Amino acid sequence: MGPELVPRWAQFPFLKSTWAAFLRSQADALPACDFIETVTLTGQRQYILAVIEHVTRRVRVLGATAHPTAAWVTQAARNLVMDLEDAGATVKYLIRDRGAKFPPLFDEVLAQAGIRVVFSGIRMPRMNSVVERWVQTCRHELLDRTLIWSQRHLLHALHEYETHYNRYRAHQAMQQAAPLRAVPVPITDPQRVTDLDIRRYDRLGGIVHEYRHTA
Repeated sequence: MGPELVPRWAQFPFLKSTWAAFLRSQADALPACDFIETVTLTGQRQYILAVIEHVTRRVRVLGATAHPTAAWVTQAARNLVMDLEDAGATVKYLIRDRGAKFPPLFDEVLAQAGIRVVFSGIRMPRMNSVVERWVQTCRHELLDRTLIWSQRHLLHALHEYETHYNRYRAHQAMQQAAPLRAVPVPITDPQRVTDLDIRRYDRLGGIVHEYRHTA
């Protein structure tokens, strides 16, 4: 039986049940990655590589480039591995699509770190829905509302948005917590509610808003 005739579950034993069951069972150690394309005011196309963790929704923007060469993407994989190690994160699998921008060395670098790459199906974005949703959010909240002058400007904007998304942006699915901020303690004292002082802080000239309690 040739490789093309081998059932998918036989090639990947962890997929014996369903894709949804695999995502649930491995969610604690499962990030996903994807490229986002955008265009600067000079007409230069930029490619952004980002990774998001399924459970915490923490985002890591690995970089942006006009030329996603094999060397650049491979170095991004090395940077990701080092960042995960520094954060003490335990990762077993990483989901990505079958795009040609990912060279074999990308998968090899991850494999050396004990991370197995799992491919989403061809033309099946719902198999990688978590990162696809983040791509949509990033476009809606940042890229579609910002005039990007250059790669340097793009990297600055992405850094600001990454900080906002991970530390301050509330997530309904996480009971209003942020990836790097726990759920706020409910305020039950009526006097504290009366004296509550909330200030708005702007990022990127007001493109992104944050609301925080003052001391």
